Amino acid sequence: MHKPAPNGAANFTTSTYRRCGDQTAMACETGQAIDRAGVLAAAMKAKSPMRGAAWLATFVTTVLMVFLLFLAPVFAQDAPNTTDFPQDRQVTPAFAANVKLDGKELFVVRGSHVLPADERAKRVEERLIEAAEASDSATVDIQVVDGEFGKNIIVNGKMVTVVAPLDAEYEQLSQEFLAALQAERIEAAILEYRSRRSHSARVESTKEAVAYTIGFLIISYFFFSRRKRVVNAVGRVVKKQSKDLETVTKSMVRTRAIAALVSYLMNLLLWVIYLILFYYFLSFVLISFAETRMIAEVLLSTVSDPLINLVRGIMDYIPNLITLIIIFIVARFTLQGVKLFFDNMESGLIEIESFEKQWIAPTLFLVRIVIIMIALVFAYPYIPGSNSAAFQGLTLLAGVMLSLGSNTVVSNMMAGLFVIYRRSTNIGDRIQVGDKVGDVVEIKLMETLIKSTKNEMISIPNAQLLNSEIVNYTRHVDGRGILVHTTVGIGYEEPPEKVVAMLKEAAFRTKGLLKNPDPFVLWTQLGDYAINYEINAFTTRGMSLPKIRSDLHEHIVEVFNENSTQIMTPSYIADTEIPKIPEGPWDGKLALAKKPVKEPEPAKEPKPEPAKEQAETKAAAKTEPAKTTKAKPRRRSLRSRKKS
Repeated sequence: MHKPAPNGAANFTTSTYRRCGDQTAMACETGQAIDRAGVLAAAMKAKSPMRGAAWLATFVTTVLMVFLLFLAPVFAQDAPNTTDFPQDRQVTPAFAANVKLDGKELFVVRGSHVLPADERAKRVEERLIEAAEASDSATVDIQVVDGEFGKNIIVNGKMVTVVAPLDAEYEQLSQEFLAALQAERIEAAILEYRSRRSHSARVESTKEAVAYTIGFLIISYFFFSRRKRVVNAVGRVVKKQSKDLETVTKSMVRTRAIAALVSYLMNLLLWVIYLILFYYFLSFVLISFAETRMIAEVLLSTVSDPLINLVRGIMDYIPNLITLIIIFIVARFTLQGVKLFFDNMESGLIEIESFEKQWIAPTLFLVRIVIIMIALVFAYPYIPGSNSAAFQGLTLLAGVMLSLGSNTVVSNMMAGLFVIYRRSTNIGDRIQVGDKVGDVVEIKLMETLIKSTKNEMISIPNAQLLNSEIVNYTRHVDGRGILVHTTVGIGYEEPPEKVVAMLKEAAFRTKGLLKNPDPFVLWTQLGDYAINYEINAFTTRGMSLPKIRSDLHEHIVEVFNENSTQIMTPSYIADTEIPKIPEGPWDGKLALAKKPVKEPEPAKEPKPEPAKEQAETKAAAKTEPAKTTKAKPRRRSLRSRKKS
């Protein structure tokens, strides 16, 4: 019970704190200085005999501080509001702290720079413990009296705390009402403190601790005696169930390895459960006794509070989770619809003018990327921890690493898009990139695959393909086709008209070269020892270009041999006696092509007779009379003939 006491029943000097939420730092410090000056003056008034000097110092200090208060709004124009903690009602060790008794929070006290809140709360707790342990009575004599600095709360004749006006302002309550509430909380806390340390309470605590210990011993017995059996039983079940998996995968997945892994995880799970039970057993035993209750609360708070906060966070996150699920469902159905649209385009059910078929796959890929990026943008604010600085820093770091490490990848991807959409190369075209010639098999986003004329699969990065000169032998610039050409060097002694006629004849004999337009010959160079002639002829068979060029070379050699014309002139050694000039004008006739002579077919060897026929032949030879045959003369060897 508590009752108010007359004024002056008890005096308690405490430090007050001025509210700084709506003031600047300078104004706040000025107000605090005024409070400290008032406290100092009160102390001097009570103890010093020089009361006049004290009042003079107080007056001068007050005038100076009031002057600074009037100047504070001038500095407030540029000063930031950095001391708004009372508006947010934050409990910080410097300006506000909780008063606890036996681990239970009672109320909050304010502090200042001179006397921080945590130190003031500690002093109040010490006085409460002293008052609670002073007696075993079931009643508490508590009073609320008016003091010089506020409402003083007195327990059993001793002052415990002071409710200052700024404490009431912090709680946004009246000073009298806040003092009454704190007195009631103090009375209940002291009575509870005494009841927990009574004889009957200790007996009940001992019974609870014994019950917890017996229960944990039973759990420990079953854990250590049955743990291996449970683990082995789980391993046998897994081994039995995974035999079919081993058969299907052709022993790639071993049953024994799976069983060992599952057994290890089961053993680990049992140990984790046992350690959790031991943790809570120890906490409950300690919490049964008043002296160890603080230790138990610390143990419980280190694990239980994070778990409770995690559960609360999960429950609070459920609305955001539902939003993410909705975004995922919408994005998934959108992707399915886009894929269905492009599948119909590929099958021909949907046609778009000037949209080539090879664009379907890369366009589908790009549209999917855009949809996924839009979904991520919408989902980002609802991802847990997306607003934290750590998550944002990690995202920034991942972006920097990705940008630095994927320059080649991004360049190849962009080059692949240019290669696909600029129509320079299509699948099936025969192209030449550098010294590589082949047919385009597949154009991917990162690379292009070509099949060479030697049946080799060549992978060319799209960045190289974009930066290189590409010769496309499949596409025709006009209706005449591709111009096939080759160069031969003929000496100056051969008539040029004859050489031109021979080269045209070789072009006419080559299959795949067009006769209309006519082949033509160009003089490409007048060398030191020969004239370089270039034969040119059109063809529409770009895919057979290597074969056509090979046949052309073959026919050139054939025609020149028929006409006794040397293609390559030897390098210069010395001047010949006869100048290298034509012997006379060319008669305009080429030698006729010689018909190939058929080689006689080799004589067929007699087939070996079967075993049965050989036996019959031997039997007939025995019955028939022996026929005399003349011995053929043996041929002498080449060595013996040379000797003779």
